[in-house]
Amino acid sequence: MSVITDLIRTEEDGSISFGNYELDAKAKKSDYEVRGDRYKVKTFKESTRLEKNDSMLYESEPGTAVTNFTENENGVSFTVEGPEDCQIVLCLAEDTTYRVEIDGENTGMMESGMGGKLVLSVELGAADAVNVKVTKA
Repeated sequence: MSVITDLIRTEEDGSISFGNYELDAKAKKSDYEVRGDRYKVKTFKESTRLEKNDSMLYESEPGTAVTNFTENENGVSFTVEGPEDCQIVLCLAEDTTYRVEIDGENTGMMESGMGGKLVLSVELGAADAVNVKVTKA
């Protein structure tokens, strides 16, 4: 896996991939349309942020590359890559309990608060990429 040089793209299965943690300066791409929704990505080595219809959906520190990002009413799933461990903030449904799986391992339940924010710490270490799945419990 590698960074997304065009900042955001749609995959054959309809998922999206975004982010470039190798950039020294901030880069962004706006008004990227997928199935009637407008996406905006801002990315560089210090952070990656994805917005959907002007609302934050994903943010990481430091920057990451995300592939096969899918979202539905039950949660999100994606593969994340980066140069080091990262913190990811997802904006999902408010006051909802989610099951979090990292590389197929259940890491427990988390509850989103007002605003629907869920904060994950992901250890990337020597792994090329890590699969993350967050679903309603």
